[in-house]
Amino acid sequence: MDLRIARHVAAVLAALVFASVSRAEDTFTVGYPASDRPGELAVPSTFHVWLPPGTGRIRAVIVHQHGCGDGAENSGETAALDLQWRALAARHGAALLSPHYHAGDRAECRLWCDPRNGSGDAFVRALRDLAAKSGRPGLATAPWCLWGHSGGGFWASLMLARSPERIVAVFCRSGAATVAWQKHEIPEPDFPGAAFGVPVVLNPGVGERDDARFRGAWETTSAFFALLRAQGSPAVFAPDPFSGHDCRNSRLFAIPFFDACLRLRLPRTGDSLKPFDPRRAWNGDRATAAISAGAKVAPELSLLPDRRTAEAFAEYVRTGKTTDRTRPTDGAVLTSVTRGPDGVALEWIAEADLESGIRQFVVYRDRAVIARIPEKPDDRNGFAQYQGLSYHDTPRPDPPALRFVDTGAPADRRPSYAVSMVNGSGLEGPRGGAKKVKAGK
Repeated sequence: MDLRIARHVAAVLAALVFASVSRAEDTFTVGYPASDRPGELAVPSTFHVWLPPGTGRIRAVIVHQHGCGDGAENSGETAALDLQWRALAARHGAALLSPHYHAGDRAECRLWCDPRNGSGDAFVRALRDLAAKSGRPGLATAPWCLWGHSGGGFWASLMLARSPERIVAVFCRSGAATVAWQKHEIPEPDFPGAAFGVPVVLNPGVGERDDARFRGAWETTSAFFALLRAQGSPAVFAPDPFSGHDCRNSRLFAIPFFDACLRLRLPRTGDSLKPFDPRRAWNGDRATAAISAGAKVAPELSLLPDRRTAEAFAEYVRTGKTTDRTRPTDGAVLTSVTRGPDGVALEWIAEADLESGIRQFVVYRDRAVIARIPEKPDDRNGFAQYQGLSYHDTPRPDPPALRFVDTGAPADRRPSYAVSMVNGSGLEGPRGGAKKVKAGK
């Protein structure tokens, strides 16, 4: 089978998998075959979007862009399923988009990670087509938050040159294109003045600095930070002290950073972004973790959008995490309590805690704990999460179902059930409205 056809088939199958694990009314997918026309995208692509429930205007698009290679690219199939990133999107009336470029390990990554090779146009086309498919026209015109890992950071840094007026903020995890153009491997981009008004975070792992394979990620993010700060840009250099090229717990800084930028830059009406306000800015020194109010011109200092983000920066560059000290305000909501031959089956829905996600759910029968779902949350990054976190900051495709069967339920009465949510910092939220097994069932 021709390689291009094989990749297109893979793209179609990936779209079917995504649709099978999402609510049809909230998620939409479009896909495109590879093109052999000059300047167009030479690899197949698929774009998945999650939309906040309701019919309100889409105010922004949060883009979670994967890196290079099969493993990274396949993570594009689950990024829009992430409940913590969805919580950020829902707070701001934003869509969550996960592109999937099907280049594979043997293909040249820059066929897509340089947006000038057609992926920039494919991205804009996808937003336009998804807007039509979903009946949410704001998708086509709303501004963007661009998150990218490795090759995705390379892509996001070049999109800053292409469309700065549409970009709320950029978060480059272990990737940027700076060294590639300095070595004349790609044409040097022409950054318009507006690009230097966009808040940008450069977030390598300290383990990359001396790594033979990945030290280029440290060098290119460092160089991009220096370039941006030399132009007065509100740029941030926030290395993860405990990771290498993996994403580890970078979301614990990325999400509050985007939250602040969306809050400060989105307009009440229309799509024209508010400018970054230096009067609100705070300085951050990644070497000492010191922060201070008031924008300074020192190019080695990071420039952060507000105090809360500066405090998150100070903790993150020391510990690789940020601490969530507030309990979840929303609990899990039971949607079904049904007695069957195996016991009482419970099903529920929940919205993730924005600051720290979901660690697990606690199931109560008559106010007594009878189960924790999952019993042992995924703790591979030192930060337990219900959905788990991959190398690429994406959830596992098969998290535990929001379902539990109480096999020990008493048959001679109608017990009352409730479910609560525990956030990533271990704080338990309220129990959702208790429900009893219906009489006769």
